[in-house]
Amino acid sequence: MILENFKRESIVPMPVTFISTISENGVRNIAPYSCIMPVLRPFDLVCVASAKRRDTLVNLKSTGEFVINMPGTDMADKVIPTALHVPPDIDEFELAGLKEKPSKKIKAPGVEGCYAWMECKLDHIIEEVYNGFPYVLILGKVVCLEVEDSVYDKESGSWDVEKAKPLMMTGSDEGMHFCTVNSIGKFELYGAMFKNGKDPLERMYKKEEGQECK
Repeated sequence: MILENFKRESIVPMPVTFISTISENGVRNIAPYSCIMPVLRPFDLVCVASAKRRDTLVNLKSTGEFVINMPGTDMADKVIPTALHVPPDIDEFELAGLKEKPSKKIKAPGVEGCYAWMECKLDHIIEEVYNGFPYVLILGKVVCLEVEDSVYDKESGSWDVEKAKPLMMTGSDEGMHFCTVNSIGKFELYGAMFKNGKDPLERMYKKEEGQECK
């Protein structure tokens, strides 16, 4: 079956994240984002695609900070309340009935109840127009990465997706279908991709996991 070219989310499962920011006046904002990805394995950068007319974008441009919150499936009912178009002076934590999690390295708060949090400093923004529609790519530098102990194995650096139940979404013609991921029990070393069997980035993973963000 041939689909319309824009229907990529109909066949690509996408993560659901909450990006939390705070305005220059101290108003807290939350918005759900799925067009998000890490930028290459050696880097501490993440990329978020966004429309230009978003309070999230205004806030992170003015403060240079944002938190990418990773929710589990138990927070699926918070997607629509945080996606509603409301005036910028509305506290969206209160609107969605969510509690803030104080951040360690930035002023913008995280969202309590998620399984992981990426505190980010704005690195730079790429502004483009495609077919007459303006959009931006937000590059953020992760300055503090935190995860719930119950879903992470410090010894192997692995996390338990069955415990975390990461919230994900697939699209259809009428809306969003929420889902999660499951482990299939198959494992491969990074080194398996290289002829000498050694991962050139192995040294990065030998560092002891810190208890505090530095």
